[in-house]
Amino acid sequence: MIDHHFNATMNTEPLSNLIQGILEKDKRALARAISLVENQDAQADGLLTALYGRTGQAYLVGITGAPGTGKSTLVNQIARRYRTQGTRVGILAVDPSSPFTGGALLGDRIRMQDLAGDPGVFIRSMATRGALGGLSAATFDAALILDAAGYETILIETVGAGQNEVDIARLADTVIVVEAPGLGDEVQAGKAGLAEIADIWVVNKADREGADRTASLIEAMLELAPPADWLPPVCKTVATLGNGVDEVVTQIERHRQYLHAHHKRQIKVKIRAEQRLKEQLQAALLERCLAKIEPEQWQNILDRLVARQITPHHALSMLIEN
Repeated sequence: MIDHHFNATMNTEPLSNLIQGILEKDKRALARAISLVENQDAQADGLLTALYGRTGQAYLVGITGAPGTGKSTLVNQIARRYRTQGTRVGILAVDPSSPFTGGALLGDRIRMQDLAGDPGVFIRSMATRGALGGLSAATFDAALILDAAGYETILIETVGAGQNEVDIARLADTVIVVEAPGLGDEVQAGKAGLAEIADIWVVNKADREGADRTASLIEAMLELAPPADWLPPVCKTVATLGNGVDEVVTQIERHRQYLHAHHKRQIKVKIRAEQRLKEQLQAALLERCLAKIEPEQWQNILDRLVARQITPHHALSMLIEN
């Protein structure tokens, strides 16, 4: 299990040293910086303010899908392909949280060990810490830090909860949805949330029986979708062997070119900024609201809610009115 908390001595390090380390692509500095934003440290705002003007160059690729589809292995192979092109790659693997410590479980790091020694790759497991939508609340800021450090392609693998993982569409430039045959849910691809966010479909574990049928189901679903400038391609891969991964990278680059040609990348960047601003506004307003509620009042309303004396809507009205 990985817990990203560091001891208090980290806060004594001058922020300027940490920023310089990030700009020099020092992996220890990157790890400390991401820990600051994950832990909502007081230094995090100053850090992000100093780095923000140096961001906006990285291309963000989201990889999502149901558990068991082989997302981590696919991410590993995509990263290796980009490295052969000389591209610096950052990987943010959002893992389930430990219910006891809030730390991330180790699965993705183990599956990507062969990349760990590559100076052009930075891998970070991030715990969801209760966040919904398949992403950690700090994922956006972690991507900014890697962007400022000069990582040109950032791969973001979501936690793997399935249909709820639509937040990645607001964060990533290109979204890959991974399916696999034989998982007992062949209509997973047709679920509205995933179907609407996919820029590229990947049927992984294509050496298994049923892979062609799964690909055909996805293609049939795409034919029923309203006409669009971009028709998501369906790629078949065997990520454990590296088969088909070159085609996935080709399609990522095709989609990147499409976004630039149709001036849609800037729209995605604006949506990303708006979503982050709303999240921060929501968090700030909640913090201010809770600070104004007396503990006795909170407990009284909570007790009445548990006793079914008031409804959640009524409880909310009482809190807002007071």
